[in-house]
Amino acid sequence: MRWTRAWHGNCERAMTSMSHIALAPGEPLLEVDNLRTHFHTLAGVVRSVDGVSYTVRAGRTLGVVGESGCGKSVTALSILRLVPTPPGRHMGAVRLRGTDLMQLSEREMRQIRGNRISMIFQEPMTSLNPVLTVGRQIAETVQLHQKASRADALQRAVEMLRVVQIPEPERRVNEYPHQLSGGMRQRVMIALALACNPEVLIADEPTTALDVTIQAQILDLIKRLQKELGMGVVMITHDLGVVAESCDRVVVMYAGRKVEEADVVDLFDRPLHPYTRALMASMPSMNTASTRLAEIPGLVPAAHELGRGCAFAARCSHARERCRAETPQLTLQGGDHVVACFAVEEQWANAAEVSA
Repeated sequence: MRWTRAWHGNCERAMTSMSHIALAPGEPLLEVDNLRTHFHTLAGVVRSVDGVSYTVRAGRTLGVVGESGCGKSVTALSILRLVPTPPGRHMGAVRLRGTDLMQLSEREMRQIRGNRISMIFQEPMTSLNPVLTVGRQIAETVQLHQKASRADALQRAVEMLRVVQIPEPERRVNEYPHQLSGGMRQRVMIALALACNPEVLIADEPTTALDVTIQAQILDLIKRLQKELGMGVVMITHDLGVVAESCDRVVVMYAGRKVEEADVVDLFDRPLHPYTRALMASMPSMNTASTRLAEIPGLVPAAHELGRGCAFAARCSHARERCRAETPQLTLQGGDHVVACFAVEEQWANAAEVSA
């Protein structure tokens, strides 16, 4: 109890030391509308992100799941316009509280990145600058976006290290990334991302390569800070356990497209797309400890090899000729659960006929 009160006290002091934007729970913050990121290469046009749409709300966590190569991280980088153009090309809209980020100048985007939208990258050791102390890296962000003095920015760095529960922050602030453990580096990344009180936090595989205990601590830390700030969180992961634990709504991506989206409880109770069901069947659980885990045959197709039809058809046991000839579109399948699958459409149509 004493530790909890101390933690909240530290968090309140750190979060109120800079300007805070009041956010109503559930308020739409970030609206990604038909986002496409294509690359022009010698092999042809690579559609890494191909028509993805979703909404991030205040105080809510949106999970984005799928295998490696499904376009999850490229979508996040595209939102922040960190994909180099050329060879990349962005289309569609990304609206932050009504402002389309795709229409802003690069100078205006620099005021958004790390300030109103922050991102925790996959590998803290390669994302942090190895020749600068962690305190200086946090302080530079505060100086850039909050126009604070160097002394105030360094004090803010100490406060943020304390918020993310790094012991002896006054000492650690002068250390370099290689002097910290993997869990501590990940906490530094969170401190860096939250130093300016962002409205939206994008967490790209924030628990990768961490042991189970540290994973739980990192996820709990993000949830605690989200509650304090009321920010929206995008949790990019391939771990459905992380999704079940920390997300309110889930987007399932495959080969650059969104194939299913639903509230987290609805998705786990009623997965509709064959890919979503295959992902869940491949998850280890206490009930399947003595049985062989299911696997998804084949691999995610390369983006430049995608042709007509459903990208999952070659790996799907429910595929038929129509799946190989036409691309399924997202359709509403009860409540706010959407899925892009001809087999699901036909099942629902047949069920409607029987009930009629």
